Amino acid sequence: MNHLRLLLALAATGVLALSASPRTKTTQSTLKNQSAKVEMLPWESNDSTSGIAPGDVTLRGYNKRASDAKETFFITNNTKHRISHVTLLLRYATLTGTMLHERTVTVPVRLRAGESQLVSIKSWDVQRLFYYYAGPKPRKMATPYKVAFRLTGYDIPVGK
Repeated sequence: MNHLRLLLALAATGVLALSASPRTKTTQSTLKNQSAKVEMLPWESNDSTSGIAPGDVTLRGYNKRASDAKETFFITNNTKHRISHVTLLLRYATLTGTMLHERTVTVPVRLRAGESQLVSIKSWDVQRLFYYYAGPKPRKMATPYKVAFRLTGYDIPVGK
């Protein structure tokens, strides 16, 4: 009987010790907020004749590390229609505003109104010497840059 009491007392002590121990932190504090919008380039006067509005599409969560061969970001359809094949003018610049590169890309998407899609495109940085300033700083020597975009077009598919 004494053995049973001793065993119960040890078990109760163990439960109390476990419940009093500090919790293990399982979250990463180094993660960055990837929901930030990508800056839009100023709208030009000839853009207004195309029938599209600057806010029809937004880009969020842009990412490109120095070692990446691709750039990734979310495209969101802010129109009332299904859209596909979004065409963007992308302008890459140093943190002081010096332009590094500019290009037009067409991204194949299938988005209903209000939907977002994660897309990847081949990076402009073929030598892998640059990284997106809001992402993690690389261990190797690399130059930070910013990116801005202008929506230049999208398709509205007909039928299904």
